[in-house]
Amino acid sequence: MKITSEYRDLNRALHAGGVYGISGQRWAKVVAGMCQTIGSRDVLDYGCGQRTLEKALGFPIHNYDPCIEGLDEAPAPADLVACTDVLEHIEPDCLDEVLDDLRRVTRKFGFFVIATRPALKTLADGRNAHLIQEGEEWWLPKILARWEVQKIERFEGEFLVIVAAK
Repeated sequence: MKITSEYRDLNRALHAGGVYGISGQRWAKVVAGMCQTIGSRDVLDYGCGQRTLEKALGFPIHNYDPCIEGLDEAPAPADLVACTDVLEHIEPDCLDEVLDDLRRVTRKFGFFVIATRPALKTLADGRNAHLIQEGEEWWLPKILARWEVQKIERFEGEFLVIVAAK
């Protein structure tokens, strides 16, 4: 299971406020550069939230978010999969299935940004919105089991990793 119905409902409530799932545009220049490098605009935003990555890119991409009606159908594979500020929100018991699904949809490359710090937002049940607050050393074995790591870049409280399909 990629998400429980209870957790989906909690996230739908946050998304309905319009200020949750809005960080995708922050990475638009990097994603656009990757598109140019690989010669493809076949992009999937996995956990797209308010679709700000697509808006910032200025061209249509595939959008998937299990917490937004109309964007919650299982996505098809894409040449480039962006998953930014998403994985730390996954329920720990569902993480392996989500990572396996990300591997399934990553045809060529993945661009993942993972926060390692607490979120500024909380869920209606009082939990921090970042259910997983683990460092890079915790995440990398899970990533390396599914992809070939091309690049890692560290920032305060988060890191990005570019992966290639195996």
